[in-house]
Amino acid sequence: MNEVVEKVVAGDVRTVARLIRDIDDGVPEVREILKALYPHTGNAYVIGITGAPGVGKSTLVDQMVTHLRKRDKTVGVLAVDPTSPFSGGAILGDRVRMQRHSMDQGVFIRSLATRGHFGGLTQSTRSAIDVLDAMGKDYILVETVGVGQDEVDVVKSAHTTVVVVIPGMGDDIQAIKAGILEVADIFVINKADREGTDKTLSDLRLMIDMDHKKYEEGSWKPPILKTQAVFDKGVKELLEEIEKHGKHLIESTGGLHVRRKKEKVRDELVEMVKSRLYEEVVNRLILTGEFDRAVESIVEGKLDPYTACDDLVIPKLDL
Repeated sequence: MNEVVEKVVAGDVRTVARLIRDIDDGVPEVREILKALYPHTGNAYVIGITGAPGVGKSTLVDQMVTHLRKRDKTVGVLAVDPTSPFSGGAILGDRVRMQRHSMDQGVFIRSLATRGHFGGLTQSTRSAIDVLDAMGKDYILVETVGVGQDEVDVVKSAHTTVVVVIPGMGDDIQAIKAGILEVADIFVINKADREGTDKTLSDLRLMIDMDHKKYEEGSWKPPILKTQAVFDKGVKELLEEIEKHGKHLIESTGGLHVRRKKEKVRDELVEMVKSRLYEEVVNRLILTGEFDRAVESIVEGKLDPYTACDDLVIPKLDL
C-alpha cells in the first residue's frame, strides 16, 4: 500500500490508472489507499462542467485542456459517462475528442461510469478527484453526464461550476431550471453562432436578475459567456472568468479549501455513509440468501415489495 501511495504522489500514470479502475470496480482494498492519500489532497483547482447532452461539453473541455497546457499547467479530466447496461462500464469511454491529449504526460483523462447515479457524482468520482489531486494535478476538470435539472451534485466537489447551454433548447432554458440555476458559477452559451443566441442570453439574464436577493453586495454573480468551442472561440475568456471566481473565493473565504468547508464536508460524508451502508447491507442480504428469498416471495404473490423491503432493512438498522 505504501508503495502505491508513493507512486501516486510521485505522479506515476500507470499506478493512478490502475487505482482509479479499482475504485470504479469497487475493490475493497482501495479504501486504505484512499485514507493514506487524503492528507496529500487539497491543492488542485476543481472545475465542474455540466449541462444537457449535446451542448458540446466534451469539445469545450478539450479546448480548456489545450489552453491550460499552454500555460504549463497539469490537468486531470474525469468524464462521467452513462453506464453500459451490459458491461457496467462507461459507454463513451473512448472520448474521441480528447485523444489528441493522450500522449501528453501533463494530462490524465479517464472516463467513469455513472453506475446509475444520473444527476450527480458517484462516490467513485469523488474518490478519483482525490487521487488526481494527490497526484499533483493543478486543475481537475469534471465533465458530468448531463441530464437536465437533476445535474447538481457536481457543485459539492468543485470550486467553480460551469453550466453549458446552447441556443434553441426546446422550452428555452429547460436544462437550467430549478436546481441548476443554483449551482452555476458561470453560464456558457456554446454554439453561439446559432440562431436564438441573443434570446437565450436575455432569458438567462432575466433568470439571474429575478434571483437578485441571492446576489448581495460582494457576492459572486454568475457571468454569461458566449463560446464556439469547436472553433476555440471564447474559451480563453472562460478560463479568465474561472480565475476571477477563484480569486473571489480566496477573498471571501480566505482560501481555496472549498471542499473542506463544513457544509460540503457534511454533504460528502452523508453520501459516503449512504454508499457504505448500501454496500454492506445489500452484500450481506445477497450472501445470506435473504434478498433472493424476498424476490421469490414477491414473485409468488406471498409478499408485497414494501413489506419485503421493511423486513430486509429494519432489522439491519440495529447493526
